[in-house]
Parts: sequence; structure tokens; C-alpha cells
Amino acid sequence: MNHIIDTLREIFYYLGQYKARTFMTMFGLIWGTITVIVLLSFGVGVERQMSKNMHGMGDGIAILWPNRTSQPFKGYGRDRQIRFLEEDATLLKGEIKEIEYCSPEYGRWGVPIRVGDKINKTNVGGAIPEYGPMRNLWPESGGRWLNELDIRDRKRVAFIGNKIKDLLFGEKVDAVGKMIYIGDSPFIVIGVMREKTQPSSYTTRDQDRVVIPASTFSSYFGNRYINNIIYKPRDARDAKFIQQRIYEVLGKKYVFDPKDKEALSIWDTTEMDKFLFYFSLGMKIFLGLIGVITLTVGGIGLANIMYVVVQERTREIGIRRAVGARKKHILGQFILESFFIIGFSAIIGFVVAVLLLQVLSMLPIEEYVGKPVLNLPVAVISIFVLSMIGFFAGYFPSRKASRLVVVDCLRY
Repeated sequence: MNHIIDTLREIFYYLGQYKARTFMTMFGLIWGTITVIVLLSFGVGVERQMSKNMHGMGDGIAILWPNRTSQPFKGYGRDRQIRFLEEDATLLKGEIKEIEYCSPEYGRWGVPIRVGDKINKTNVGGAIPEYGPMRNLWPESGGRWLNELDIRDRKRVAFIGNKIKDLLFGEKVDAVGKMIYIGDSPFIVIGVMREKTQPSSYTTRDQDRVVIPASTFSSYFGNRYINNIIYKPRDARDAKFIQQRIYEVLGKKYVFDPKDKEALSIWDTTEMDKFLFYFSLGMKIFLGLIGVITLTVGGIGLANIMYVVVQERTREIGIRRAVGARKKHILGQFILESFFIIGFSAIIGFVVAVLLLQVLSMLPIEEYVGKPVLNLPVAVISIFVLSMIGFFAGYFPSRKASRLVVVDCLRY
């Protein structure tokens, strides 16, 4: 214990003797630590924001549209229009066990929605209860989403987006239980969508939409055919297999070649998740490399300083060896000194980086690049990089010091 205390006293003494040199060495390490943490934290923030944007439309869903055939099959010519019926969603879910949820979707654009003298023309959709959770249509407190009774009784109820609610009723008015007119018919508002981030959509952003029961939609508007089908796999890894089975099941019903990929259109949003994963991984590696290179430069500066320290203290090393100090004692002292410098620098760098992240998180940048996040993996990676650089920066000068010949040191 006394040996360690004496060693620490010596370290403080030598660092105090060369304040400017110590400061410049520590500055490079502090700056490198800040760079690693801030860049990796921004990488995590960008990944989360991109994921949030992509999943605003739904988590792991796929949208299926009918199209036209591109080749003749069993006596039918090419360019034949395929149209979906509402029961096709039930057929797919029954035939393909890998599908967890499946919902038909009606849609009509430019339908006037009116409350008093306020009117807006928007997209009105028709769906079943499974549709809401797939599309992240969660109601605000006090409201609800569609249920089976709404479908069975063809109730004239509506689930409305938060923006269209503000337009028709105002921001401070509770719209649940109130009446809106869709076309010329009254509907009761049963829920208002909880605000969410959704930069993309295949129809209209949900904040501006109105959704009513599918059975009510078909009877009110007289639609026989649905616009599309939404489904969600139980396991995203089965996405390709499910697509193949969809072509087989619907090809058998509507008599088209299952290999005719033009007959149907499928937008599998899990492909965006794959892109996001690899893009984010590449971005974090790139940002991490920049930070590591910056930190390595600081480590090289530390190694150079340690070599200078060994050179300056050659005679002292010889005296220590002459009075009985072993090589491992000399080696340990210089490694401890380098770790002390890098450890103290890392603490300062961590504190400054955290404060900087707090300041940056208050800026209005979340919508564009997300909010920088200092999570456990970032901290672990930073500590690992610092430890490795500290070890190598101190080991080689220390090894040189421990291998010096005693007589040569005393003559120095």
C-alpha cells in the first residue's frame, strides 16, 4: 500500500514539474475522448430517429396491391386487371400461418369532412380492428380504436387523425363523442390518433386521415373491391417465403401464374429495416473510426512524452535498479503513470462530452439528426478504446525503461 502511495506521489511530482507538457498531452487525449463519445452518440441518435421515422407507418408491415398480369395463363390473356375482395385478407391469413395480422383496406380520396362551417377534403379509409395496431394508430386518452361490434353492426363511427381533429374542432376541444359529417352522413368520433412521427405514407399521412369500419365503408360508398391489403409476418425472416405463398394463394384464386411478379405489388417495409441496420452500422463505424483516429493521435503524443520521460529519468532508473528495484517495478511504475494520465484525461473528456451532449440535445435538431444518446455500448466502446491506447502508449516506453542496463544508466 505504501509503495503505491509513494508511486502516486512521484507521478504527481513529475507531472507538476512539467505542467505545460502535461497539459498538452492531456489535451489531445481529452479532445479524442470527447470526439469518440460525441460522434458515437450522434450515430445512435441518428439511427433511432431514422427508425422512428420509418416505423411511423407501422412496424414490420407489408402492403399488398393488386396489379395487372404480364403474361398469359390457362387461356387468359396478359394485361388482365386483378382486383381484391375484402375476404382475401381472411384467405391469406388462413392459408399462410406465417402471417400474424392481416387487414383489408378501403380508401377514397377527396371526401369532404365537415363540422359546422369547417370543412376539409381528405382521405377516408375503411379497415378492421387488426389494422390499427399494425399501423401504429393508437388513440389518445379517452378514445378507442375500431372493434368487432363496429364491424358487425356497420356502425357509423370514425377514428380521426390528430391534425384533422385540430382543424375541425380546435386544439383544446375533446372530439371524442362528437359528430362529424363524412359527405352528407353523420359519424360519431370514437377516437383521435395519438401524435406520431410519420414522414412517409402510401396514401395520406395518418394525422390527416379518417378511418371507419370496413363494413360501413363498403355499404356507405358502395365499394365492392378493396384498395389493398396490409399484413404483418410473425417473423420478419419469413418475409420472402410469405411473398411467394401470397402469389401462390392469390394466383390460384384469380388464375394467374404465381411466377408473374407483375400481377401483384408488395412493399415490404422490413427491407427498410435491413437498409437502416447496415446504413447505421456503416455510419457508426465511420464516425467511430474518426474518433478513434483522433484519440490515437493523442495516444501517440502520450507515448512520445513517455519516451522523453524515460530518457530524462535514465539515471534515476539506474539508481533504483542498483538498490534492488526489479524490472517489473520499473515497468509497472511507468505503465501506471501513463494510465494515470489517460485516466484523468478520460474523466475530464467524459464530463465535457456529457455536458456537450446535454447542450446539443436542447437544440432543435431532433427532427433531422435525432437526439445524441450516450448509451451503455457507447460508454463501453469508449472505455475499451481508451484502455487499449493507454496500455500501448505506456507499455513500450515502460518496457524500454525496464530493460536499460544499470551500469549504462549510472553513467548517463
